[in-house]
Amino acid sequence: MASALFALALLAALAGPIALRLRRHPGFVTGRDGRLSTSTTLALAWTVILVWLLLTILAYGLTAGGGAGWFSGEHGPLSSLTTVYLPLLGGPYVAMIAAKTVVGIRVENGSMAKPAPKPTGSGQRPLRELIANDSGRTDLVDLQYVALSAVTMLYVVLFFLSDVGGGLPRLPAEIWALTGAPAGAYLVNKMATRANPVITGVTVTGAALLVEGGGFGPEARVELDSTAVATEYDPATGTLTARLPAPAPAAFTVVVTSRGLRSDPYRHAPKAPAPEPAPAPAQQPAG
Repeated sequence: MASALFALALLAALAGPIALRLRRHPGFVTGRDGRLSTSTTLALAWTVILVWLLLTILAYGLTAGGGAGWFSGEHGPLSSLTTVYLPLLGGPYVAMIAAKTVVGIRVENGSMAKPAPKPTGSGQRPLRELIANDSGRTDLVDLQYVALSAVTMLYVVLFFLSDVGGGLPRLPAEIWALTGAPAGAYLVNKMATRANPVITGVTVTGAALLVEGGGFGPEARVELDSTAVATEYDPATGTLTARLPAPAPAAFTVVVTSRGLRSDPYRHAPKAPAPEPAPAPAQQPAG
């Protein structure tokens, strides 16, 4: 029990500052569009867990384990490191490196669109971005990659806490498939994704409509509630400008078509006005 509590405390000491740092400044785990990168986040999580395992085993071996002799032997605490844990870590890292390469090449040659990053006041990013595509909709491939990786991490952590003195948990050699196969599917999905335009924001100023996003071009056209409207493309900012019909609707759905591909619908509705503060109660005159 004492060993498990020490391991948990070490995990908190290791992961806590990293999580706090990433919460305030998530740039390390974001992609070129400013959204959380699924492959980078999972690779970092596996790195933290493996470093935690090794540090905990080192501390246990030099104290309760009896010294350096505890690490030797065919069935020592690190015997499954190269056969199980490094392959388990390899899948996410291969996916991360390959995905960055594929996305970079496709963005450069125009076969994939990535919206420009939008600044946020606090720098925090919602965790839902890990399982969502560029349009904010849940992506089944990303979801299975995150879910299976999280279950595998939980499996490793709980089995290790149940017997810290046993060293690295004796996991089946085939368990690497729980990270390798989803990582492969994630990479194939990146390679197969079509360059659909992406809408990240819509702004209304008078009768003018400004559409922000990625994958637009001179041939892009804006549709409001399935009705095409005159559209102008600004190559300097990559945005689209359209004129609202008269009378302008209060709420409408925007779709952009570019190179024969359609974006996901973007619903725009005016924000409700903030409630006015209640008036302060009148003070009663003294005596």
